[in-house]
Amino acid sequence: MQNDTPQKHTRTVLVQGNFDVLHAGHIRLLKFAKECGDRLIVAVNADKSMAVRSRVSEELRLEVVRSLECVDEAHITTATPEQEVAQFKPQIVVKGKEFESRSNPELVVLNSYGGKLIFGSGEFESNSEHFFRRSKKPAPGMDFAEARGFANRHNIAADDLYELFDAMKSLRVLVIGEVIVDEYVQGTAVGLSQEDPTIVITPNRKDTFLGGAAITAGHVKALGAEHVVLVSVLGEDQTADYTRSQITDYQVKPLFFTDQSRPTPLKTRYRASNKTLLRVNQVRQHKISQELQTQIYQAIESQLNEIDLLVFSDFNYGLLPQPLVEKIAAACHQRGIRLVADSQTSSQVGDIARYCNMDLLTPTEREVRVSLNNPDDGLVILAQKLTEVSQPKNLVITLAEEGILIHKPNHTFDDWENDRLPALNTNAVDPAGAGDCFLAASSLALVAGANIWQACYLGSLAAACQVASLGNTPLSCQILEHAVKDSFS
Repeated sequence: MQNDTPQKHTRTVLVQGNFDVLHAGHIRLLKFAKECGDRLIVAVNADKSMAVRSRVSEELRLEVVRSLECVDEAHITTATPEQEVAQFKPQIVVKGKEFESRSNPELVVLNSYGGKLIFGSGEFESNSEHFFRRSKKPAPGMDFAEARGFANRHNIAADDLYELFDAMKSLRVLVIGEVIVDEYVQGTAVGLSQEDPTIVITPNRKDTFLGGAAITAGHVKALGAEHVVLVSVLGEDQTADYTRSQITDYQVKPLFFTDQSRPTPLKTRYRASNKTLLRVNQVRQHKISQELQTQIYQAIESQLNEIDLLVFSDFNYGLLPQPLVEKIAAACHQRGIRLVADSQTSSQVGDIARYCNMDLLTPTEREVRVSLNNPDDGLVILAQKLTEVSQPKNLVITLAEEGILIHKPNHTFDDWENDRLPALNTNAVDPAGAGDCFLAASSLALVAGANIWQACYLGSLAAACQVASLGNTPLSCQILEHAVKDSFS
């Protein structure tokens, strides 16, 4: 007969919280808590115990927590942390790193019987979708189940989104940032070299695409903007010639400047069997000269009376020194022009926090941690700390396969609301262009009159459509409209 009595030395771990819209930070913290002991109990605060009413009922919040493989037991509670600890007498209580400097009243009860309080950062490099108990192999293509729940929480209707498409058609946009040319060398894997442990491929095709700020501008135009200007700096090389010849296909007006001291950024990916084996970057990262900064600013200033939105598409290769960024931003604020920014640090040093008072920032989690030099805090606290530094109206942290975390502060930046959207395409072919497409679609939607929830819904759909094919090519408004229809059907 099976013995259901807990073993004498079983270590019980307790976590208590709201779990209002379960996101990647919650899952990482709970997995960390489980690793601290043998049995994890999660106390989910009841609706009436929460200071701010949740968009998700206590029953649904409990159901989602229970669906995690790392959770052994979960229940709704109206008890205080001290009362929960007194009832269950766990050996360990786990709380987020942000509580380390605060008062923790349950510590008195823990100390009375020798329990421990442990603070976890919630940082865990993994795909949180793997930790759901009721996991199943996703069907090919789009998965709109959680998107529909998000739409219900924020009263998003299909007709409202269709109206946004009409409003986007009158927008005039300027994009400034580094143009990158992406090469994809497709080949057949032959095997390992006999001379050294090197994978050998036989190339059979090469595809070339415009990337970086160029594809952001391309997405903006293809998604419906009336007029799009691209400001960038090129070298004197064949990659620059290719850029000039191709940019007209995007129906984007180029304002290109030449810098003989740098090559036009070129990134070559070597792929076999739908996998990237190696990426080679031909770039330089020194700042452009003061003279060139002056020329760029003068060119942009001459365009400002004709635009509604300016997009900083920064890859940290030296095109956007801080004085130039501040000068452009000040001129835009003076004229009431909306501003959004993305600053990538995938293999370079970057600082998204230097883009202050933007209408929207869309960094990755790593970019936020690098900017704040903060490896410890959980996602929500991390988002709020970036908000306090750079004071954006809206912040979206992109989490690759885990989707996005949306952080909306109030006007004084001392309170906030969060929600998440998962990655909607369950079988991405090429994730390289997801962030560019999300930035383009969500930015246009905001300027067209959307709230942040509507904008992120459209942006997530756009990113899901974009990653369905190899290479970063402009996403048409018609494809996105079709995705909206499918998501509500």
